[in-house]
Amino acid sequence: MHQVNPASGDTVEGLLARIERLSAVGAALSSERNLDRLLEKILVAAMELTGADGGTLYRVREDGQALRFAIMHNDTLAIALGGTSGQPIDFPDLPLVKEDGAPNDTLVAAWAVIHDCTINIADAYSAAGFDFSGTRRFDERTGYRSQSFLTVPMKNHENEIIGVLQLINARDAHCGAVRPFSAADQRIAESLASEAAIALTNRLLIARLEELFESFINLINMAIDEKSPYTGGHCQRVPVLTMMIAEAVHATTEGPLAGFCMSDADRYELRIAGMLHDCGKITTPVHVVDKATKLHTLFDRIHLIDIRFEVVRRDAEIRMWRAIAGGLPEEMAREQYAVDISGLNDDRDFLRHANIGSEAMTPADQERVRAIARRWRWQNENGIETDFLTENEVENLTIRAGTLTADEREVINHHIVATIRMLEALPWPKHLKRVPEFAGGHHERIDGKGYPRGLTGEQMSLQARMIAIADIFEALTARDRPYKRGMKLSQAMGILANFARNGHIDPQLFEVFVRQKVYLRYAEQFLDPAQIDDVDAGALLSCG
Repeated sequence: MHQVNPASGDTVEGLLARIERLSAVGAALSSERNLDRLLEKILVAAMELTGADGGTLYRVREDGQALRFAIMHNDTLAIALGGTSGQPIDFPDLPLVKEDGAPNDTLVAAWAVIHDCTINIADAYSAAGFDFSGTRRFDERTGYRSQSFLTVPMKNHENEIIGVLQLINARDAHCGAVRPFSAADQRIAESLASEAAIALTNRLLIARLEELFESFINLINMAIDEKSPYTGGHCQRVPVLTMMIAEAVHATTEGPLAGFCMSDADRYELRIAGMLHDCGKITTPVHVVDKATKLHTLFDRIHLIDIRFEVVRRDAEIRMWRAIAGGLPEEMAREQYAVDISGLNDDRDFLRHANIGSEAMTPADQERVRAIARRWRWQNENGIETDFLTENEVENLTIRAGTLTADEREVINHHIVATIRMLEALPWPKHLKRVPEFAGGHHERIDGKGYPRGLTGEQMSLQARMIAIADIFEALTARDRPYKRGMKLSQAMGILANFARNGHIDPQLFEVFVRQKVYLRYAEQFLDPAQIDDVDAGALLSCG
């Protein structure tokens, strides 16, 4: 519990001290970003300034029909509910209107709202006109004696009541006995309530603007998701993993990263950057993003090649029967047909396997694709005899690794350029100024061989390097890609370890990633259980 600092009394010196303290409290309230901490600071400050033993802060419900308990403290009873305590307040809301529609002005807090007036009661047990039955039941249950009450409506800059500050049992500065709240206490509480209402309104406004902003970000990611279900999950998972890494570094107390720490504003800025790191993919053609096979565009063109094989097979059969009709012994004709069909089947199976792109092609395999293109001739839809494969099909089927051609990789890589351009065009507020740099650096490398700017590790922020690791690890382990299965944990970690050794990713961040088992916490949340195998952390860090 906080230490009570009783009111200094109504002397000039005491009032000046409290006014000075009030000014300091106002400054502290205006800078607080966390809503729960803000509410707690308001109530604690009011109790300290007036010498109150307890207090409750109510907020007007959004429908305007009731007051909701937001935070409640009592020093004597060691009660701290709501706010940052993590303890919920299970009292029911206080209705502002009775069931018959009449104002519910028998409750002190409701009366303060309904009549827009401060209520200062010396002794609740002898006060007339108000229903203190709930207070009496609380006292009977706890052995407490609720006596003096000061109830102040909280009005924002638009003169709208948004809450109520209720203080209980002012204590004498010298003997600690319960006393009535003085006129000075009331003026101080009213001043604080006014400042607090404005601070609370501003915080709520900022929170709503942040919520709106994040909704727009989610709309962008939803648009990417609608284009490609394979990248939407990536856009959601990378910021989660980024924050896991950031919190692990924040908690580090040894080594070169021990000095890294984050405020709530820093966390928000990094999370937004993580959410936006791939926003440029909204400009990437979906057939490139979703290219599951080498011949995939709007559909997999391997089926067109299958049709050509059937046409060539038909032509081979026609040649066989013509040869027989022309006098060639049937056995010889059928032997030649069998050879043609066997070669067709082998080449068809080979091209189907090559189209998958699940393993790297050897130069011999690439040359075989070119040979197939020349070996079989067929008549196209215009009746013109042509090569079996087009130049574009040969280019795609001879991709050495993966499913993307060099041009398509450029298209994919352009998304980061688009991301940077989009983010740098926005008028970021001061606390989000670094979002473009954080988000735009996740394809750079520590050794300067990344893109688009070729930055080195020294030129990159630590946050950009965090997103880079999150981006790679998510891609390696993702189980919703069209072109591959999600890797097992040990395999993905082995690749990251090599990346850390060869200058691709930050080795110091990777060490934290391993030692604090960030990879395992992420895996337990997002990976298929079959992907989670044993990881030898010592081996990963043994070579450096």
